[in-house]
Amino acid sequence: MALPSRHLSRAAGRERRRAYALALCDDDRDIAAFDERGKATTSPAFAQFIADERDQGRKALWFAIGGAEGLDESVRARATAIFSFGAMTLPHQLARILAAEQIYRAMTILSGHPYHRA
Repeated sequence: MALPSRHLSRAAGRERRRAYALALCDDDRDIAAFDERGKATTSPAFAQFIADERDQGRKALWFAIGGAEGLDESVRARATAIFSFGAMTLPHQLARILAAEQIYRAMTILSGHPYHRA
């Protein structure tokens, strides 16, 4: 399935992103989402969330980031947890970098690496 084209209407683009996100995540995989309407949390608390998911025997944890119109409600409903980087609106590319950094930071916290200096 191809990613949405810039030439689609907003509604059509959002529907394609929704279908794409849900098609990637079968019933064995959980989704954690990053969305401006989510819960702001600390890096150690985010790491604990990942540890809890791991300790519950999750095979995989997928992370979703909303597009310009945010996440579709069906993706939000499917999410195990929804996190926010704050109330400000961020470009999608920047949100991807922040998500990757926080996931990396969580892994270093869980492994006891000194990268995170809280």
